[in-house]
Amino acid sequence: MLRPSPLLPVPGASASATAAPPGRAASMRMFHGDVFLGEADVFPIKPGPEGALPFPSNEIRISHLSPASERCPPLAILQTIAPFSVRCKLQARPLPPHPSLHRLYLTCFNEYKSAVVVVGDEELHLVAMPSKVEKVPCFWCCSVRAGLYAASVGMLNLRCLAIVFDLDETLIVANTMRSFESRIEMLSRRMDIEDDPVRVAGMSAEIKRYIEDRELLKEFIDTDTVTDNGRIVGTQKEEVQPMPGVQERLVRPVIRLPERNAILTRINPEIRDTSVFVKLRPAWEDLRSYLTAKGRKRFEVYVCTMAERDYALEIWRLLDPEANLISLNNLSDRVVCVKAGSKKSLQHVFREGGCHPKMAMVIDDRLQVWDEKDQHRVHVVPAYAPYYAPQAEMANAVPVLCVARNVACNVRGGFFREFDENLLKKVFELLYENELLDLPYAPDVGDYLVSEDPNFPPSNKDPAPIPEGMSGAEVEKRLNGRAYQGDQKQISSSIRPSDDARVAIRGTLGSSNVQPNGGSMAIVPSLFVTVLQEIGRLCNSKVEFRSTVSTSKITQFSVEVLFSNEKIGNGIGKTRDEAQVQAAEKALQNLQSNYLSYVAPIAGVLNKDTSNSSRNGNGFLEDDLDSDGDTAMQEPSGSKSEQKDHSNVDRLPSVLSLIRELCLEDQHVVFRDQVRNPGSATNEEYHFQVELAGQILGNGIGVNKDFAKLQAAEEALRFLKTTTDPQIKKHLRPIRCSS
Repeated sequence: MLRPSPLLPVPGASASATAAPPGRAASMRMFHGDVFLGEADVFPIKPGPEGALPFPSNEIRISHLSPASERCPPLAILQTIAPFSVRCKLQARPLPPHPSLHRLYLTCFNEYKSAVVVVGDEELHLVAMPSKVEKVPCFWCCSVRAGLYAASVGMLNLRCLAIVFDLDETLIVANTMRSFESRIEMLSRRMDIEDDPVRVAGMSAEIKRYIEDRELLKEFIDTDTVTDNGRIVGTQKEEVQPMPGVQERLVRPVIRLPERNAILTRINPEIRDTSVFVKLRPAWEDLRSYLTAKGRKRFEVYVCTMAERDYALEIWRLLDPEANLISLNNLSDRVVCVKAGSKKSLQHVFREGGCHPKMAMVIDDRLQVWDEKDQHRVHVVPAYAPYYAPQAEMANAVPVLCVARNVACNVRGGFFREFDENLLKKVFELLYENELLDLPYAPDVGDYLVSEDPNFPPSNKDPAPIPEGMSGAEVEKRLNGRAYQGDQKQISSSIRPSDDARVAIRGTLGSSNVQPNGGSMAIVPSLFVTVLQEIGRLCNSKVEFRSTVSTSKITQFSVEVLFSNEKIGNGIGKTRDEAQVQAAEKALQNLQSNYLSYVAPIAGVLNKDTSNSSRNGNGFLEDDLDSDGDTAMQEPSGSKSEQKDHSNVDRLPSVLSLIRELCLEDQHVVFRDQVRNPGSATNEEYHFQVELAGQILGNGIGVNKDFAKLQAAEEALRFLKTTTDPQIKKHLRPIRCSS
């Protein structure tokens, strides 16, 4: 992509670019290490205390240059990991000229580097910017957490995201002798009070599976061998490669039973009671091979678990024996153990600055254990229950971890499509004179994860009534050599406290308390989505759903449909599912005239006669569309805002932020909304207005609050930037605003 030439006026620049930067300039001396580079005028973005210049001692002392990027200009990286973090602008003083400063500027501009000023745990990145009118070096100064930029450069160059795995009941189920005995005892007590012969038979079969594996584990503990289908299998001594700084050599006895998808190991080789029977979830190899296909990492891998650390490290070694996913040098930082009962968080996982949470997705069997701000980035898989339902994993056409692999693939594709086609493209067009509002939206992994309908039954099985495997607390006791003595209180303690709430609802299919399973858009149980995908299949065309999130309390999600890379529909909703269904509906309407012949043979005709068509037997459109089905897919009409592209709603957070930045701290812009013409959803109309000091700045009308609010906010922003009204200007910050 072509970039403007530095240090030369740029013709045809954006209308919002002006020659004068905001704020009052402060002159500062610039150094690279101890080498004097020259002087620069520094312009704060915000006035007052908030706009205090970030450079200590009123000088700019560059410590180093950032790593070079192969394809991403520094501003694109900074906008991804620290959106709208521009603190000030710098403009070199023309006299006297300093060749060293020009060389620094040209190096940063041409080699996709930034000049870094380190202030405590913060990095200030000076980004070389082309100018519309200036012929001297010009920079934007952006702040970011120390170390995050360097870690992100490589990931964005390689088109790589981060993925965080839970262990127990997500990738594996592990048991000690004590946890086996606890579950056998609990199931036996339940059988004693159960009257349903079918359930009794199921519990009996489950107990039999527990007993079979318990006997293998006992034999391993006693003899370091197991008898599997009549053959005796001995242990293999597997050396655990020490992590950096650890000198102790550790060798573990391990027995691998690939036909059972099981491994027996000993957490502490010196203590036989720390022996563990581990069942690996089917299709792990498929997911693992995708993450590092052909030696190229698609994802940087992390682990976040509530288990004890030595146990977690050994389980991960079994899952990644060749250290292809996490290298030994990174293992200590990337296997993160959280205290039982605490919330998991991506901020804690990336405490060393390895990645930004926006660039990470999570695979876990539980959602509520994650911090609320991270939950939209979690793909929730059904808990692995090999003893309760051993055939469930392979009952579906696509195994659970293969679905997770597909979700990861879709997330990565959506994230970097947005990065390349929107963010990167717009960053190349920005000039030194542009405003914060001109910065593009930065993608978030959570935009491309869509949860299943919570009222839709789990796709693979009824969850097990008893959580399988053992708790981190139990492993810790075994590692410390403490014996398990006691009564029912100690037996129940082997169940993770965070699972207690789930135990109460397991077995109640369709309960509103059951956590929804995460998944890609392809598995959302929507009639319209399914039909749309079938159209794509029959036409050999790719159907994609692109999702974004707004900050409105009323409308949170926007989804658009791409058919062979052409936008054919969009939708807005309180949930991603709702937005997706609406988008699919509108896409079907747009495709109806062109692709009706493809749909008819499999799904009946999508028109007012649909309710009279006979069932086709393959599950599509069976009594789901009534005679008003065609009307339901029509666009509502009646307001100007309905004709606006839904993607424009993405600008709303930036517009609102800019309005508030223009106003003084003790002044508050008031947003008022009122629903007019209440009635059916298709006739509902919203009126929105923006007020400051009792005066209306802007109005907006639309069938959706976001559209009305955006229309009103943009009108208010234009008014604030151009107003000469002294009654309004006294409430504004003294910033020169360009049109």
